Amino acid sequence: MLLNTFLGTTYPLMQGGMAQVATGRFAAAVCNAGALGIIAAGGRTSEQLRDEIQTLRSLTDRPFGVNVMMMAHDVDKIAALLVEEQIPVITTGAGNPAAYIDAWKNAGSKVIPVIPSVALALRMEKYGADALVSEGTESGGHVGELTTMALVPQVVDAVKIPVIAAGGVASGRQLCAAFALGAIGAQIGTAVLVSEECPIHENYKNMVLEARDTATIVTGRSQGSPTRVIKNKMAREYVRLEQEKPERDVLEAMTLGSLRRAVIDGDKDRGSFMAGQVAGQLKRIEPLSEIFKRFMDEYEQTKAGLPVL
Repeated sequence: MLLNTFLGTTYPLMQGGMAQVATGRFAAAVCNAGALGIIAAGGRTSEQLRDEIQTLRSLTDRPFGVNVMMMAHDVDKIAALLVEEQIPVITTGAGNPAAYIDAWKNAGSKVIPVIPSVALALRMEKYGADALVSEGTESGGHVGELTTMALVPQVVDAVKIPVIAAGGVASGRQLCAAFALGAIGAQIGTAVLVSEECPIHENYKNMVLEARDTATIVTGRSQGSPTRVIKNKMAREYVRLEQEKPERDVLEAMTLGSLRRAVIDGDKDRGSFMAGQVAGQLKRIEPLSEIFKRFMDEYEQTKAGLPVL
């Protein structure tokens, strides 16, 4: 079974739940282009999230998802809203969704936690997850330590539920590799930042397009919240300051509002431009439909061109 069969989409691709980026309108565009669009609950109240869901439903009748950051201060309200709205797919991160999984599944949702390790994969399977997004450290935003190449096959071998690869997937070649590792499809984020439909500031898109292979850096390791971003003045200052082991509130003050400064304001110096290591291979802005079609064409070409031993 491939991800498109599991989710009811055209392609075996799902969009990452990128906070501040993944609006209802953008997720609807992803859905209409053939992948699974996901609205990010992060940074939104339950009522704001309801508005985004209603916006999406006014623009598409395709399956969609909502991503929940379990550390949100009003997660109980958000969890209840997802039951009420009968969301087709719920992905989770930054915490344990066990308390909500039964209610979500009883409402007809597929529950797919994002996990960075085999230990957490086993726990999520035990709690009743329908599938897992196995996300390697190559990804943008909050990251674990294991690479996708190492993590995905170990998770696939450890659990009985489907596994979706994430981190380092921005082409059909990488999608082919994800299948070879045992995944049923891929979650992608950085690759859709450079879509015409993505609602981020033009400066954000240009920073991704101008990125080289070594353009990203991980901040926040000293605080237990490693986050991959494109190198800029703030990111370099943050990493330098981390080495001095300051009080936590000093570092928090530096990044307060930084994601919004990137997404909305396009502040190239003080914004937090979350992006994965694949940013270096993205060179043009295209419609989502063309991005997804190229994924599948490259996948077919790569599969056909594999050497026969």
